[in-house]
Amino acid sequence: MGMAAPRAPLPLPQLLLLLVAALLAAAPLPRAARADEFDVRRHLSTVTRYDVARESSSVISMPSIPDGCRVIHLNLVARHGTRAPTKKRIKELDRLAVRLEALLKEANQVLDSDSLKKIPSWIKGWESRWKGRTKGGELISEGEEELYNLATRMRERFQDLFDDEYHPDVYSIRATQVPRASASAVAFGLGLLSGKGKLGQGKNRAFSVLSESRASDICLRFFDSCETYKAYRKRKEPDVEKQKEPILEHVTAALVNRYHLKFTTRDVSSLWFLCKQEASLLNTTNQACGLFNEAEVRFLEWTDDLEGFVLKGYGESINYRMGLPLLKDVVQSMEEAIIAREENRADGTFEKARLRFAHAETVVPFSCLLGLFLEGPEIEKIQREEALDLPPLPPQGRNWKGSVVAPFAGNNMLVLYQCPSKISDGSTISGGRNNSYLVQVLHNEVPVSMPGCGNKDFCPFEEFKEKIVKPHLKHDYNMICKVKSPAASEEPASFASRVSSFFLGLLSQKGYRGVGAEGVKTEL
Repeated sequence: MGMAAPRAPLPLPQLLLLLVAALLAAAPLPRAARADEFDVRRHLSTVTRYDVARESSSVISMPSIPDGCRVIHLNLVARHGTRAPTKKRIKELDRLAVRLEALLKEANQVLDSDSLKKIPSWIKGWESRWKGRTKGGELISEGEEELYNLATRMRERFQDLFDDEYHPDVYSIRATQVPRASASAVAFGLGLLSGKGKLGQGKNRAFSVLSESRASDICLRFFDSCETYKAYRKRKEPDVEKQKEPILEHVTAALVNRYHLKFTTRDVSSLWFLCKQEASLLNTTNQACGLFNEAEVRFLEWTDDLEGFVLKGYGESINYRMGLPLLKDVVQSMEEAIIAREENRADGTFEKARLRFAHAETVVPFSCLLGLFLEGPEIEKIQREEALDLPPLPPQGRNWKGSVVAPFAGNNMLVLYQCPSKISDGSTISGGRNNSYLVQVLHNEVPVSMPGCGNKDFCPFEEFKEKIVKPHLKHDYNMICKVKSPAASEEPASFASRVSSFFLGLLSQKGYRGVGAEGVKTEL
């Protein structure tokens, strides 16, 4: 007998589907005893509420401020607070209501009574909470509270910094022209200045919020003006959707089997979106979210995090390089504060805080420019513009989680300290000045060490500029944001080939027979 012909290698999507099926099958279903341990509200990627994100962060210990150091300036880059779904998404939910009604009608015609009992009761007659609304995307009351409370905590934490009489040149508040961002700035300002004026029972006072035109705001809406980024995103979005498909297909099959409704992957995508809106905005977790088990939620969360990584984060250098104007603005504000201190200017005559309110598309690239959420040698890869590995699939842990990187009201603070030329350990960090200056980064109000500065909690300002800022300064916003010719903008390694290697490596780790990368062809 002749030897059987070798099997053709499986296409990449089928490989991913096999891997996802294996991992989901191995993942335990939620048990009643574990109900308190798993909270779906912590797994909503960038739709996560700020308070939930803060509760989820684990802080082992707070680094102590070096002796003799005091805060002289603070930069804040914050995302807007919790918002209503956008007009486009409201229409999607209206279509979902029509679709669920049709699925239920079909089920009533073909299913027996036992099968019908498995259909969740909330689906019958369900209507979107936002039905009939023609506008959306606005800051909701919970979002107002997030920013108001953030401001009151900051005022309490940095009392010496915020004790001056308010002046817009001392406490600069800036926002994009998008209403939810400017409303977030107003909510923050009310918290920061409460009790410092004569208006109403809260003794509020008026304050200014500065905004640039959307068309020219390269500091907070650099993504709007960057043609290179817009071209990259347009090219990559279909690829990202393709990489999500295996997970959506497997979850869809599981839901069809569980509830006997003929869901499509599009239905499941809309149901996952509904789950995030209900859990985040309404604190409702027993309807759309109740359709999914814990393992499925974690995988769906991963698809959202993958999208954020590839289209906003470390997936490609253009994502964060375009944030250079913001990084330069932050450094310039610190340099001006240092000059004011070196010249012994009186309080109230120079800026003490620059407070900015924008979007996830602002906060995420800025976090990447600072080198946050990296491990080991990854900071060097970023500075050499090498591609990073994609976030690992559950149940493996990962640093890159949208719920941590950029939840609603997510923020980065850069706190500048003035210290004696020699600090308590005897080291000199003055950089030739009369005093020395240290930079501390807080992410969502939690101190984080800086990989680019030897994982220090407090980075000498000159070292911060040399090791974290300078590697990015070889680029120019106007140059990198022009659309290049196809030949000039070729990437060293395609996204598809990186995804292929990533998943094939996982298959190998799980003991599956590997298929060489050369045997996998993906149409992009």
